[in-house]
Amino acid sequence: MMRAVDLGPFKIGASHPHVLIAGPCVIESERIVLETAQRIAEITRAIGIPYVFKSSYDKANRSSIASFRGPGLQAGLATLRKVKEQVGVPVLTDVHSVEEAAWAAEAADILQIPAFLCRQTDLLVAAAKTGRVVNVKKGQFLSPWEMSNVVKKLEESGNSRIILTERGASFGYNNLVVDMRGLEIMREFGWPVVFDATHSVQLPSAAGNASGGQPQFIEPLARAAVAVGVDGIFVEVHDRPDQALSDGPNALRLDQLAGFCKRLRALDGLIKAPNFLHG
Repeated sequence: MMRAVDLGPFKIGASHPHVLIAGPCVIESERIVLETAQRIAEITRAIGIPYVFKSSYDKANRSSIASFRGPGLQAGLATLRKVKEQVGVPVLTDVHSVEEAAWAAEAADILQIPAFLCRQTDLLVAAAKTGRVVNVKKGQFLSPWEMSNVVKKLEESGNSRIILTERGASFGYNNLVVDMRGLEIMREFGWPVVFDATHSVQLPSAAGNASGGQPQFIEPLARAAVAVGVDGIFVEVHDRPDQALSDGPNALRLDQLAGFCKRLRALDGLIKAPNFLHG
């Protein structure tokens, strides 16, 4: 049975409307973060989509050592606290080490385990024991059914607030594909499932020292995931993707978000309507 996870002002999972998780990939500056969070909040409130702000204080897995990683733990968490206080929405951020989990839990409502770290037992346990919601991105190298082991690690560590996120599977070199069956397979574990529509169109390290992307496929894949009945959509959003300091090639432009959200909201309402689901 699908369980809903309480995110404070709303819930994700079961028959609840799909949630949007969105924001710039990395905290580039406090100004950019606050302006982006406020604009997304205005769009989602007008449309009626529950919204979680996402941005990372550190991107520890960048392709190049010269790539921008973010402001770091303390400065980044201070910015995320301001988002909660000034914009009034739940906040999600990545954690990369056991030591970071407790610190990040003081500022973030959701701790995200990056895809490459999804099997790191100590990190999963540390995040679980904070009591925060834990969102785990399925590694590009895992099958959807292998995520049952991740769920067990979290549950047996005492956490009952779990979200799983699909972000595509490796398909040869520098390419990802999405198997929509995986969304339904992971939902059978009983926890909400989110589809990451922007990382799924990423071309990992395709630019040599950075990743490329195919943003024209963000909405088609997101629509397909909503049609499956997914519980949330994750998109990285930037006002000027061509100038973004991380993952710009696969980000959704901010000026495209309103139309994107309206179309997905309409489809989600249709899919989750009782008459549609039960004939």
